[in-house]
Amino acid sequence: MNQTKSPLVAFSYTAADEEKRQGVRRMKLTATALLLLVAVIYVLATWARNSGVTGWPGYVAAAAEAGMVGALADWFAVTALFRRPMGLPIPHTAIIPSKKDQLGASLGSFVGENFLSESVVRARLGALGIGGRLGAWLAEPAHADRVTAELSTALRGALTVLRDADVQAVVGEAITRRAEAAEVAPGIGKALERIVADGAHHGAVDLICNRAHDWLVLHGDSIMDAVQGGAPGWTPRFVDRKVGERVYRELLRFVTEMRDMPAHPARGALDRFLTDFSADLQGDTDTRGRVERLKSDLVARPEVQDIIASAWSSVRAMIISAAEDERSELRLRARASLISLGSRLATDTRLQAKVDGWVEDAAVYVITTYRAEITSLISDTVASWDADQTSKKIEAHIGRDLQFIRINGTVVGALAGLAIYTVSHALGG
Repeated sequence: MNQTKSPLVAFSYTAADEEKRQGVRRMKLTATALLLLVAVIYVLATWARNSGVTGWPGYVAAAAEAGMVGALADWFAVTALFRRPMGLPIPHTAIIPSKKDQLGASLGSFVGENFLSESVVRARLGALGIGGRLGAWLAEPAHADRVTAELSTALRGALTVLRDADVQAVVGEAITRRAEAAEVAPGIGKALERIVADGAHHGAVDLICNRAHDWLVLHGDSIMDAVQGGAPGWTPRFVDRKVGERVYRELLRFVTEMRDMPAHPARGALDRFLTDFSADLQGDTDTRGRVERLKSDLVARPEVQDIIASAWSSVRAMIISAAEDERSELRLRARASLISLGSRLATDTRLQAKVDGWVEDAAVYVITTYRAEITSLISDTVASWDADQTSKKIEAHIGRDLQFIRINGTVVGALAGLAIYTVSHALGG
């Protein structure tokens, strides 16, 4: 099934080409004028020889005759590149218009074989010493600043292009999947075990006891009302009040003692409970299963999902702000890392060799993988050009030099003809 190729850029004949073509025309006139000059000289020399003049007319006529032959031969050769001489269908003429596609294919093959081979690429890149040059360049603070600024611009652009809804969905799904896959109970158990062993939880217990004591002092009436409200209806009111007061005093005493006594039995019981709970989190199957179910329920709650999804917005705003601020920690660290990397690359030959190897391998991979596409780009591009426009454009660019071939052919032919005539005459020809 044929596939339609996208049109390639036209190879048009421009005003600049026309200006160069004017120079070609002037050189054509010069070469043609030289041909006419030697023709006139040949006629005059022949006339003089036929008139009985001896000596020089023969030499001049021979030189002029050979000059005309050389000029005509080179005119034919130059003209045959771009068109058929005098419009005659002579074989192997109008080479560029008629052989344009073959020339493009040959050019593509030539480039592929001589410029896109692995040996050539490795030799060229190896001679460049990219690692050392890159290191020396990055070690300059001004260059590191420039790279940092460009990276910041690229980062801001990338974050601007990304759709928040899509990124939030991906981030939320990734975090949720990771949370579901990871078992948290053993990790929590180990952390709790270390906390209890180090006594790091004592500060939290002290804070809770202090807050509980202060709350009881402020809300004593509420405690007593709650106790009285829960008493049976048949008990006397003064008995309920006495019971409430007794419960409140005992509760306040217990909390006060627990607050003021680091060795209080309740604290020791709490330590034992936390130690046992940490062990259950690590080894008890039932406890671990309940924690995992609690984790799943917690992660699945809409509120938690909203927090996870909104995390991207916070991270995005933080990164953009840091990228825009030249004195931000992000840019300062990036700049310092680039300078450090540059200094290492500039002095560490082993690191330079690694970077050079990476660059060579990457370049070779691209070239060997896409060599056919690169060479076909050349041949397809040439094939898409209009034959007449291509011929005119090439002639405009190299035609002036080709006209020198005609001039040189005239001069060299004349000298060769003169030398041949002289030798022949000297030998008695």
